Amino acid sequence: MRARVSWTLVLAAFLALPPFQRERVDEMGFGQVFRIERMRVDPALTQALRNRWDTEASAFAFPWGHMIPSLEDVSRITGLRVYGRAVSGYTYPCYHDLAERLLDLPVERRPSLVPRVALKESLGLFEVGKNAGETEDEYLERLARVSRRELASEPGPQADLDLRRFLVLFLGRLLFATRGDAVHCRFLPLLADLGEVGGYAWGAAFLAHQFDGLSASERQTSTSGFYPFLQVWAYLHLPALRRGELTRPGLVPIARRWDSRRDTRHLADQLEHLQEALDSYPYLDVVWQPYLGEGDEGQPWLVQARPYVGRSVWLHALNLVLPLNLFLTQRSLGFRQSVVELPVRDRFRRPGRRFRGLHDTTYWRERTREQVENWERKGKGVRSDATTDDAYLQAYALKYGGKVYKSARHQVDMTGEIASLRALLQSAVQDREAAQRQIAELRSELERVRGTGAGGASSSRSAGGSPSLMEARLTGVVLRAEEAQRHLEERKRDLELAHEHAMELQSERDRFRGEAQTAQGERDQLRIRAEAAEAWVEEMTRELTTLWVQRSPGDQEETLARSLQQIVTDIGRSRSRSRSGVSVSRATGAFVGQYLAGSSSRRRNEEEEWRRLDEGSAQEGRGGGEMLLPPDRREGSGESGGG
Repeated sequence: MRARVSWTLVLAAFLALPPFQRERVDEMGFGQVFRIERMRVDPALTQALRNRWDTEASAFAFPWGHMIPSLEDVSRITGLRVYGRAVSGYTYPCYHDLAERLLDLPVERRPSLVPRVALKESLGLFEVGKNAGETEDEYLERLARVSRRELASEPGPQADLDLRRFLVLFLGRLLFATRGDAVHCRFLPLLADLGEVGGYAWGAAFLAHQFDGLSASERQTSTSGFYPFLQVWAYLHLPALRRGELTRPGLVPIARRWDSRRDTRHLADQLEHLQEALDSYPYLDVVWQPYLGEGDEGQPWLVQARPYVGRSVWLHALNLVLPLNLFLTQRSLGFRQSVVELPVRDRFRRPGRRFRGLHDTTYWRERTREQVENWERKGKGVRSDATTDDAYLQAYALKYGGKVYKSARHQVDMTGEIASLRALLQSAVQDREAAQRQIAELRSELERVRGTGAGGASSSRSAGGSPSLMEARLTGVVLRAEEAQRHLEERKRDLELAHEHAMELQSERDRFRGEAQTAQGERDQLRIRAEAAEAWVEEMTRELTTLWVQRSPGDQEETLARSLQQIVTDIGRSRSRSRSGVSVSRATGAFVGQYLAGSSSRRRNEEEEWRRLDEGSAQEGRGGGEMLLPPDRREGSGESGGG
């Protein structure tokens, strides 16, 4: 089921609820979600963010450091409650009996999914498709009108049944939606007592679900769940991406203010553009604290959320128990980022993502007792005594290398590689210096043991030890330390060579780029010269034609020979200068060759004609006749060439 379709159906069911039911939904802390305008889905932005997610750290790994959506982001953007009891409890291998009792709907025993058709029918939303020419608002109004007929209008057992069905649809298809059309029953035990639903920290569970969704495969491009959260989070923290429009300023929660920009490009083109934008995003345009100018007016849910803001804590959504490692983004709290121990993935082993409590009955408050107690203590406050971010960024480059400085579609990013090598080199130098200090201390200790003499030997024997044994141990430790120092020296030399090689590659790339630009300029100049030569040839051809018409036959032959010789010479030069002039030179050369061949045949014909006339004159002379003139040539004739 598409995300926008799910939102439309859930919103129609909410609007169909009678006023007293909507008040109950507000008291549970879900009312603000239904006041958010329906937003366009931006799957390219979600996919670009997912590609930057580091599952081990549960954080985005950007070129400028870690960034993590926080509980304050959830509270301000969606209006969900991030305070209260952890969303934790029982999961069962089968929800058949519980669903029949609380929902009055048949549920398959394996897997324990509420039949989507039966659930929508119980809310009056089955087989209500969108009509041709119907707007979104008209479609939503018609859905709500049809659904209202199936719902109880007065408080009572049937109204409680309707509300549980609605909450199962809302939680399973919008707030905690997964891929596909399945509606799971895992939250149903928490809905048994409707008066207790509002006491859970559903916003914190929602954030855990977002972290789990970001950890999915990078090949997954579909968008499910309450997608406006991540989109608006990106609008606020990365405004230079220009993916959102602030259409309704001042409204709360903040998601009501924004809409997604319309982008008509293909999804692959959008994703490529966003990846390049994140790779080269200006560091100064990153907004670490977007809520500095925001007040709490009209947002009472923020008051009780304050104790959870700025603290690293474990998040719970039944079997999803994930850490909020806010100490990785101290700059988002107005601190300088200090060097911290990066999280280890196996620090807390949890079931796989596909595990939904179907195999065994599991009581998560007992199984994750330590993490539940951490939530009840409101985690641990984030503190920092750093004066600069340099040490953190060096450790960051050491852990991630060039991966955060380049996109997967670029083969080599020399800037990122050089930065990574510099961080590694600095780390190797520090390790070598520490090893040198340790070796010096061990050598001094060894010399002290060797110099103790007989008094030291007797005292050692009385203490149950042996100076020779201690000396042998210290000697072995010194030898191992010296060997470790040699390895560090070799590692340092290797890193220095790699760094020099990377710098040489960078300079070579810059040189080749400059030569390519120079060659491009030369090609442009040669193309201009070839075009000028072609124009000059055309002009000379016209001039030759004019001269042929105006001059006498003798002058015509001499001028034609000189001009054609000059043309051939110039065209030969143009041919050697530019490849682009080759076609022009060949075409002009063929024209000149045909012209010369024609002129030669014409000269032979004229000489033959004059010879016959001379012979005839000689014969007539012998007979006393007068010499005849050659026949007149027609001007402009193709046979005579003009004259």
